[in-house]
Amino acid sequence: MTDPHPKDNLRGIALMIAAMAGFALTDSFVKAASRDIPIGQILAISGVIGGLVFAMMTRAQGHAVFSREILTWPVILRNGSEILGTICYVKALSLIDLSTASAILQATPLAVTFGAVLLLGERVHWRRWSAIAIGFAGVLIILRPGASSFDPDTLWAFFGMLALAMRDLATRLVPSSMPTLRISTYGMTMLLPAGLIMLAFDQGPRAMNLLNWFQTFGFVGLGITGYWAITAAMRVGDISIVAPFRYSRILFALLVGITVFGERPDFWTIFGATLTIAAGIYSFMRQRRAASPLSSEAQAQ
Repeated sequence: MTDPHPKDNLRGIALMIAAMAGFALTDSFVKAASRDIPIGQILAISGVIGGLVFAMMTRAQGHAVFSREILTWPVILRNGSEILGTICYVKALSLIDLSTASAILQATPLAVTFGAVLLLGERVHWRRWSAIAIGFAGVLIILRPGASSFDPDTLWAFFGMLALAMRDLATRLVPSSMPTLRISTYGMTMLLPAGLIMLAFDQGPRAMNLLNWFQTFGFVGLGITGYWAITAAMRVGDISIVAPFRYSRILFALLVGITVFGERPDFWTIFGATLTIAAGIYSFMRQRRAASPLSSEAQAQ
């Protein structure tokens, strides 16, 4: 694999930030709609609409929607991780604060870096291993297992984070010949089985009012934009450089959670999120320093 051009890294960073803003707003639509209708219903409708939109975009670019690549193990792994991650994370959104769910999700870049070592052969030295350990310690502070304030529902966000990290890693393993829009089509379509699985364990679909339809289309529109952006971001630039900018999501989530839902994150949630983000930023800076041709340490390593 050739080293990405610096402009590719900048493009990947911009795409990641745009995706995080879109996803934070998407989460707010899901959380608001969950007060009236099952989330599985929203996901199923979104999977149909979003899948069709991406399929049309794929065809408009002259690509076939389906190909034999859908049966390759990276695509199967990606789609399976998409279903599991979506179910876990949207379940968390319906049960806990948006800011708390997003804070736990901040460990995703560290999980991606850890997975990149195992699956992609990236080199990580002891300082970055320390950052990964500190980052996950921050997640434990947010979760607080064993404490009287521990909320078991926060585990939905934790397992969702792990599954979505696997999705991002699988994206990197998908053959480069596969168009980004085709990958996005598969990913958005995975919302349909995810929604149907959730409905199977819920009370079933309910009638939707005008507000619910607005929330659903808001989720679809922002989800399509963010989904394409994050898929493209993970395919350009260096994964260890682009992935840390996922941290921008917490800023958008805190703003929405406080202003729209009246949330007030406690000290430990903010401290844990800060610790995780700081570890991720340090890991990012270590990667940049090691990758610099002017770094004597990089030459020594």
